[in-house]
Amino acid sequence: MSQLKTLQIETRGQIDIVTMNRPEVLNVVNPLMADELRNYFASMVERFDKRVIVLRGSGRGFCAGGDVGSEAFASPGSGRAQRQMQVQLNYSGIVRMMRKCPQPIIGLIQGYAFGAGFSLALACDVRYAGPNAKFNAAYIRMGLGGCDMARAGYLLPRLVGLSVASEFLLTGRFIDAQRAKSIELVSDIVSDDKLLDTGLELVDDMMRGSPMGLRMTKESLSLEIDAPSLAAALTLEDRQQTMLMEMADFREAVAAFKDNERAPRYEDR
Repeated sequence: MSQLKTLQIETRGQIDIVTMNRPEVLNVVNPLMADELRNYFASMVERFDKRVIVLRGSGRGFCAGGDVGSEAFASPGSGRAQRQMQVQLNYSGIVRMMRKCPQPIIGLIQGYAFGAGFSLALACDVRYAGPNAKFNAAYIRMGLGGCDMARAGYLLPRLVGLSVASEFLLTGRFIDAQRAKSIELVSDIVSDDKLLDTGLELVDDMMRGSPMGLRMTKESLSLEIDAPSLAAALTLEDRQQTMLMEMADFREAVAAFKDNERAPRYEDR
């Protein structure tokens, strides 16, 4: 990728640690950051050499929302609705690409995750929160709808249920770390200075699975949550398992287990 201005990407072998890097404004997403985030996750769709992504924010917050300054709005004049739609698609496209990319994404949430930041957190596959983390759907208090960047009508109700989602989306109320854990919005609360270590411990456990198995599990989870029936879910899983059993990595994993449970040497084939 070209030189990034709002993100820092640290590569550790098959893992990328992506840091939103606008700490002076609590990592607010402006159009440039939206471009860089969307393009990064889009670039991961066919990067099978990358297995897990960690997403975090620099400084005191994860992401305090979207830029509500002039850059976030199309200029007046003919065709403004169409141009504003393009701006909106720029932002919502981040979530689309996060869910499309095959790598599991671990979100490390310290401080604020408001508005667009809330959506980015929800689009992660696993979330850990610092003790001072706060989430909210800010736009309902700004004359807009609480449903934005897929967090309301889609992601949030599936994570916490419709009643709890409605409570927060219709009011803009804040969700503190303890409430977030109690409603299973986050997996755990850890101190801010331990967030990265905790995330990387989870990465290590994910890496015990085969590369294709990891990718297909994320895909299955995303598809089965909308499966129309048990039969449809089982059909998807049966095909997934049959495909994986034909791979050399499956035979290697079985051999490694029989060989005093040594670590498998996966080759993604």
